[in-house]
Amino acid sequence: MINAEFFYERLKDEKVDFFTGVPDSLLKSFCAYLTDNCEENKHIIAVNEGAAVALAAGYNIATGKVALVYMQNSGIGNAVNPLLSLADSEVYKIPMVLLIGWRGKPGVHDEPQHVKQGKVTLKLLEAMDIPYEILSSDENEVLKQINTCLDFISKNNAPYALVVKKDTFATYSLKNAQKEEPELMSREEVIEEIVRASKESEIFFSTTGMASRELYEIRDKYKMDHCHDFLTVGSMGHTSHIALSVALQKTDRKITVIDGDGAALMHMGAIPAIGVKKPKNFRHIVINNGAHDSVGGQPTIAQSINLCDVAIACGYKDVCRVKSRDELLNVLSGQKEWTSFIEIFVKKGARKNLGRPKISPVENKTIFMEKLMQGK
Repeated sequence: MINAEFFYERLKDEKVDFFTGVPDSLLKSFCAYLTDNCEENKHIIAVNEGAAVALAAGYNIATGKVALVYMQNSGIGNAVNPLLSLADSEVYKIPMVLLIGWRGKPGVHDEPQHVKQGKVTLKLLEAMDIPYEILSSDENEVLKQINTCLDFISKNNAPYALVVKKDTFATYSLKNAQKEEPELMSREEVIEEIVRASKESEIFFSTTGMASRELYEIRDKYKMDHCHDFLTVGSMGHTSHIALSVALQKTDRKITVIDGDGAALMHMGAIPAIGVKKPKNFRHIVINNGAHDSVGGQPTIAQSINLCDVAIACGYKDVCRVKSRDELLNVLSGQKEWTSFIEIFVKKGARKNLGRPKISPVENKTIFMEKLMQGK
């Protein structure tokens, strides 16, 4: 395995000293090392992968030096436009190193939302004419790969990708974690209170990551069925747009979105879209732990901004921020029938024995649609 410090120092030796991207579970040791050791203006955790490519481009324009952009392979889609219309050698010729976690690699068991992405990851890079190497777990070989990568970049002023398999990086845990307020609930506790306070017919859309897994297990705990829940296990940041479209077609049904702070930031354009349409049956809940929790706990910027002010500015009618159980219960008991936004601060982490949905995405969609069409 590669030591995160070794990889970081070798890149710095070659004048690659600016890092940006969206955290990934296969890269979490490297991302954690960056968070702990980079200068403040030399590491930016981006809201999405396309933004990271733009940040890397800006750094190159400002300094003439090469930046590294890290991402999960599921984020390639967000990065395609700036890679092809900004960084490409036929446009601005902007060099950068792409470090891509290979979830769903053929032959390696993974979650269903990663399988297709894993199959086409290398083909996508080839289609974009981005050369790549699969990063070795041998540090001596890694030195050669870094040299190959940077030699290509130097000659061509274009992106080059290093694709990372599972268990390539040795374990490194985040040390400089954010301090948390003691009264904060866990995300699972919050979701449980929301479910218990909701009517049986209420429709739920839950974001990718731990939130959907926790919602599924809470339904099992109370022997509830899963037909009113759409578990958005992939497509991070798009849950609220999916829910908005359903809310506008099913105006007689109450819709609740359980969003995460990282997901809400990733495609923040959903908030003004919802605020302009103002569906009266729509409740948007953002559970904010200030972290990309399911991929290593690296921080987001969500607790440094005021999402409630954003929601108000975008047209939501009923907006509030919650930090304790009593505040949450009070809000849930007084909910009005209009476009509402609730930001709930929680602590990081999840149960170690948290399970995963026992139904496939298509099975989830099928039973959800059946119940939705029945109007029950």
